[in-house]
Amino acid sequence: MSNDKQKEKNYICDFCGKTRNDVAKLIVGNSASICNECIDLCGNILQEEKIKSLKETGDDLDWEKLGPTAIKDILDQHVIGQDEAKISLSVAVSQHYKKIYNPSKDLKLDKTNVMLMGPTGSGKTLLAQTIADYLDVPFAICDATSLTEAGYVGDDVESIITRLLTEAEGDVKLAERGIIFIDEIDKVTKKSSNVSITRDVSGEGVQQALLKIIEGTKVRVNASGGKRKHPGQEMVDVDTSKILFIVGGAFIGLEKIINDRKHEGGIGFGVNIKDTTKEENFEGVEPEDLIKFGFIPEFVGRFGLITYVKELTKEQLVSIMKEPKNAMVKQYKYLFGLDGADLEFTNEAMTAIAEKAKDMKTNARGIKNIIEQILLHWQFNAHKLVQEGLTSITINKEAVEDPNRAILVYKEEENGKKS
Repeated sequence: MSNDKQKEKNYICDFCGKTRNDVAKLIVGNSASICNECIDLCGNILQEEKIKSLKETGDDLDWEKLGPTAIKDILDQHVIGQDEAKISLSVAVSQHYKKIYNPSKDLKLDKTNVMLMGPTGSGKTLLAQTIADYLDVPFAICDATSLTEAGYVGDDVESIITRLLTEAEGDVKLAERGIIFIDEIDKVTKKSSNVSITRDVSGEGVQQALLKIIEGTKVRVNASGGKRKHPGQEMVDVDTSKILFIVGGAFIGLEKIINDRKHEGGIGFGVNIKDTTKEENFEGVEPEDLIKFGFIPEFVGRFGLITYVKELTKEQLVSIMKEPKNAMVKQYKYLFGLDGADLEFTNEAMTAIAEKAKDMKTNARGIKNIIEQILLHWQFNAHKLVQEGLTSITINKEAVEDPNRAILVYKEEENGKKS
């Protein structure tokens, strides 16, 4: 073919046959040409195939299992109280996975990340962990206080994605449908509202670094799960746009900001007086409160749902010890049962443990430590005591303060005596 004929051929789209004058743009290569209309058509075909693939994957899912009521039922089995947070999280998670497996050709469905606030030991981490276990998706927990901007000492924000990929055993597609829980997020607020010439690498700097990852971007991480990057090592791209981010923290001091805003306005006769004896919580929190607390507006805007857990009451702490599916008392009874002894806690003992946890301000998180201290001696000697005839140990109210005052029952000896 002569150069003139080759040149003339290249002015025609090899896919649809239209000439350069019939289309807005004709891209000419060495041996083929394609017009802008055919490029758009190919792009639409690829997008439809991607949507079809996701919907086919979604067809295998149990949509009843993904319903908000089904998720809340599971949370009720593992977490005592906190109905406000349970309902909010159930709806957010249900909608999130519906969006993932039912993408729209015409609409861009934004994800709804969650900010969960409340006192320590009130069930924030347990709520997120229970949902991830129920849905059988990868779940990664990290502490915001360990994060810094890239280039500084500490973990950069990309390490969060690496942890999730490790939990997914290197399966990128599975990791992209996972859940990440970032705890202590209130610790990365701006240290001061004043402009500083030094970088706040563990505060506002971390918020800035988290923005793109939380919103959705492609992060290049080590395929093997290691933190350090080396030339030549295998790297993979992880799309964070389908990863659900849940951040939590105690937000100490935020209640005052909320109440100051609610009770603004005037002095003198006729002004509503604030009831200082009323229990405060995070009800009615507004984005402006979080910005005043120390978050940058862009970071607050990444979280479509802001919810909270309340401080647990003494009665709820007692329920936590004995009622949930994975209750601590049930766990210890099982462990002592392996040695051949029955373990019992009286109601008075559990109430005393709850009171102690409340005094320590550790709530549910402190209960395990208190019980461990009570049972430590008996756990150490359990096997030996069972060989000596021990049948049961009862932890009463007195044993909470002095473990040696627990009630021990031995089986009857051959001579009829009982110890």
